[in-house]
Amino acid sequence: MSNGRGLSRGDRNRNARLARLRALVPADNAIAGIDLADRKQMVVVTDHDSKVLARKTFRCRAWDLGVALDWVAQIAAAAGFAGVSVACEPTGHRWRVLGQLAADRGMAFVCVQPSMTSWSRRAEDLTCDKTDEKDAVLIARLTAQLRCYVPEPVDETWGRLRHLGARREQLIVEMVSQLQQLRALLECVWPAALDTARQPFRSRTWVAAMHVICERDAGDLTRTRRLGPARLEQAVRREITRRGGQKPSLRIIRNLFAALDDRAGVIAHRRGALERVQLLLGDWTETKRRITDTETRMVNVLNELRLTDLVTSITGISAVSAAAILAETGNPSRFATARALVKHAGLAPREKLSGTFTGRTKLTGQGRPSLRLAAWRAVWGARHTNTVYAARYQHLTNREDNKLTPTQAQAAIAATILRHLHAVITTGQRWDPHTATHGTRPPNLPNPVAA
Repeated sequence: MSNGRGLSRGDRNRNARLARLRALVPADNAIAGIDLADRKQMVVVTDHDSKVLARKTFRCRAWDLGVALDWVAQIAAAAGFAGVSVACEPTGHRWRVLGQLAADRGMAFVCVQPSMTSWSRRAEDLTCDKTDEKDAVLIARLTAQLRCYVPEPVDETWGRLRHLGARREQLIVEMVSQLQQLRALLECVWPAALDTARQPFRSRTWVAAMHVICERDAGDLTRTRRLGPARLEQAVRREITRRGGQKPSLRIIRNLFAALDDRAGVIAHRRGALERVQLLLGDWTETKRRITDTETRMVNVLNELRLTDLVTSITGISAVSAAAILAETGNPSRFATARALVKHAGLAPREKLSGTFTGRTKLTGQGRPSLRLAAWRAVWGARHTNTVYAARYQHLTNREDNKLTPTQAQAAIAATILRHLHAVITTGQRWDPHTATHGTRPPNLPNPVAA
């Protein structure tokens, strides 16, 4: 179709989105705005002019709202409407239950962002009242204005991936907390132990040796000192073998044995703190095991979706990194464009233009923070192994005009990763570095990946 009316791509995408919403909220449907809570559900039935046809409070749980939807259907039919469009805020888990109940009755279901309700509440009057009754009316009014969105469809496999991703993120936060506690305790009572390895918490030998020392001495380092370096080495070897390793670093063991004589730190707290270190080492090991198990399950879900080969065709993106991103996005096919996915992550630039004035461009920072974090983590591995991303990073940070800082360039690469994941999944074609560079092949770029 020609573009003689001057419509931009954004105009066409917006028109298509409004058409999809209008199909769910047609003019001949009544609108049921529902403010969900634990045991009190406020239901308001309105027309498209926000005229309240009926309202009722239901003292029930969300999964018992089928009675409320049946009541709404009766009110709408009595008022001459052909059907009902149900709307609510996507808070907690209750909106999922409501969406299922609406689908069982053939009712269209949409969601309104809580931020939109908050802004409308401020514009309603100067009192900024917040009550269930008023919020239900505002939800219905925003739905009539199509200031709503279609929630992610329920899918068993994608839903499982989302739950596994949430568990992995929770475990990562727990593991980081345990590492911070370990470092803080050792800096207080035995700082010399942290200097025995360049990266102690990444060294299998250091972790095994600390486990042996803390478990053997219970905070009294004189017992290990009497043990001697040779027998300490044997004990660490046995511990490493038990953990699946092969041989220790003798340098780290010797450094730790020498550090037993160091008196720096709060000696009076050493015994209790090292006992706590022993317990934290066990917790940390178990947390890492659970993370590995969760990541294995996530990769298995990718295999079930037949996406592993597609997402790992992007050089530098592992199956775990891709699974973590897709656990936050859901099925990328639900986004009309790759830019919509980038906006969902809050990685799209926010322009400030007015007349001849051009303001500073920043990221929107809106959308899904956990998706933004997952994409950001994927940058670190991809930037060093993917020649396309490395060349783009160098270009963004070294160009003369509008040069970006390293952090800004990494955010741009994170957005690029999301666009490429959307492309390979929606098209079903493997990643091609030649296509990724818009048809221009930088120097030293490997041959394109076979489709």
